[in-house]
Amino acid sequence: MASFLDRVFARPVALGIYGLAAMAIGLVGLIWGDFLAVWQPVPKSLPGRTALAYAVAAVILLAGLALQRKRSAAAGALALTVLYAIGTVALHVPSILAHPAVFQAWSGTAEQVALVAGGMVACAFCMQITPQSAQRTIRIAQIIFGICLLLFGLAHIEYLKATADFVPAWIPPGQKFWAYATAAGHIAAGVAIISGVAARPAAMLLTAMFIVFGLLVHAPLVFADPHAHFNWAANAMNTALIGAAWLIAASIGTAATRSVAPASA
Repeated sequence: MASFLDRVFARPVALGIYGLAAMAIGLVGLIWGDFLAVWQPVPKSLPGRTALAYAVAAVILLAGLALQRKRSAAAGALALTVLYAIGTVALHVPSILAHPAVFQAWSGTAEQVALVAGGMVACAFCMQITPQSAQRTIRIAQIIFGICLLLFGLAHIEYLKATADFVPAWIPPGQKFWAYATAAGHIAAGVAIISGVAARPAAMLLTAMFIVFGLLVHAPLVFADPHAHFNWAANAMNTALIGAAWLIAASIGTAATRSVAPASA
């Protein structure tokens, strides 16, 4: 079982998933000609907003595609990290500064920052830097990602009814139970990853939880209303979080120190 999980959470797989998620984000942006509806909205009054949306979507798509090949993986990882970081600073930080007491501003920012943390791990895996710098970058990314998970868990509690409403009513023992359970799962994973205690299994289980979210919560939204931009954007965002969590899991433990080629040749 251990060797099987090592293969599933190996660097090439994690990088590939993170890149595929970026490609999904890019495709949604190109199809709708807009930024992801689940992110802090870019002002409608911004000059050239539509052209900028297409340009950003195209770059994200190409960066995700670059992660699928060894030769271009470093460029793709760096491009995604920089783009996600710019989105955080330009769109989310001003919201926090304007409304520091509004929890949604913090939890929304955490979604974007989690992708930055995943990108930092991808850069550490792909770029030609010293092992010490790579490990330092990975550890910082793990701590950042863990803090984001704490905010995700608190968001489930703060917005308990909204969280519970997303849970399919047919799943026993009830929607509110799973709202609390997933909040506890996020917080437990965050504590484990930050502390380093049982961090690898926690990151693996977290990745599995995000995959379940996609199957039971997000994918049905697309089938219910395939013409809604938000539904596709939510699926793309959840897939991006899966990719980031996968990278965090791949960065923990002895397997993370092995020299493994990125994605595919």
